[in-house]
Amino acid sequence: MSLLSQTLARVKPSPTIAITGRARELAAEGRDIISLSAGEPDFDTPEHIREAGKAAIDQGYTRYTAVDGIPELKRAICDKFRRENGLDYTPAQITVGTGGKQILYNALMATLNPGDEVIIPAPYWVSYPDMVLLAGGTPVVIEGAMENGYRITPEQLEAAITPKTKWLILNSPSNPTGAGYAETHMRGLTDVLMRHPHVWVLTDDIYEHLVFDDFKFVTPAQVEPGLKDRTLTMNGVSKSYAMTGWRIGYGAGPVELIKAMGKLQSQSTSNPTSISQYAALAALEGPQDYLETSRAVFQRRRDLVVAGLNACPGITCPVPEGAFYVYPSIRDLIGKTSAGGTLIADDEAFATALLDETGVAVVFGAAFGLSPHYRISYATSDEVLTDACDRIRRFCEGLK
Repeated sequence: MSLLSQTLARVKPSPTIAITGRARELAAEGRDIISLSAGEPDFDTPEHIREAGKAAIDQGYTRYTAVDGIPELKRAICDKFRRENGLDYTPAQITVGTGGKQILYNALMATLNPGDEVIIPAPYWVSYPDMVLLAGGTPVVIEGAMENGYRITPEQLEAAITPKTKWLILNSPSNPTGAGYAETHMRGLTDVLMRHPHVWVLTDDIYEHLVFDDFKFVTPAQVEPGLKDRTLTMNGVSKSYAMTGWRIGYGAGPVELIKAMGKLQSQSTSNPTSISQYAALAALEGPQDYLETSRAVFQRRRDLVVAGLNACPGITCPVPEGAFYVYPSIRDLIGKTSAGGTLIADDEAFATALLDETGVAVVFGAAFGLSPHYRISYATSDEVLTDACDRIRRFCEGLK
């Protein structure tokens, strides 16, 4: 009898975590490593949020809370959705979890049966397909081509829907591409979904506030109110407020779904950390000027990286609408050989050779379901990003 379950055999470890770990190992060996693989802001959590966490400890808010969130935080989340997205929810329609990842996982575990299909646009966040597999579902991947801004089309969505389709997972702005669905793009998808009432929408809005230029964020239930009763709108404080380690995500949806997710959470992790919930409350109710300050910094970094990568021979880097990632193409580099003698057979070989020969850690595109590309997280300083782009340029110039 095998110790490990057959379910676990269906999934693989996160490639982004693996590459970040490899970069740390090389740095510990004394190598000069620039890691551009981790997806988290490099800023400190704003002071008023940190102080709220400390105050929660001092006030004794260190015991169990309601399984899926304290009432005060649920009310603040309702206010956020009403204020920023024009969506009306009651606290009974809100769930709070240990990061946005748990919200997504709970939803899939609570709803999927064997044979159920989940449509996932690619490039996708690495965890989406594996969470579907863990829940017993079947991922159905649609490729969003670079030529279409890494977005799927209404025609592609229509063709992918079958009687077995349970969910569409939509992430805008996207990890790994930074691509966003403006209202016109989103309307095309929601029109398709309105013709298929058995399909639910799981929208990952975690990068909502990190949008650039004149791009305006919209979420599906906001664009098409007719979808609200079959949409789970997920968000959180990790990216917008530099709170990745605090582990607070939240979702809003129909009461039946929220209750089912709470039931699952009650038998798994139980409540999110009490201290983090009070910090998240301060994030949502307190001053919001940090959002614009950090957004401006990320836009400057985006422009720096896009220009630096497009100066590299053989690399094409589109300009993303949001998040803090770029997803350049290396199509013109496939088949060449690096100065260190590595054949660039695919994007994984590119990323491996780049790390070994220059010390720059990136994540290869196959991990996100679309090759030949790679992802860079530009959530680090201008100086580090400039150095990294220079190293990548020299690496590309050395290919033959």
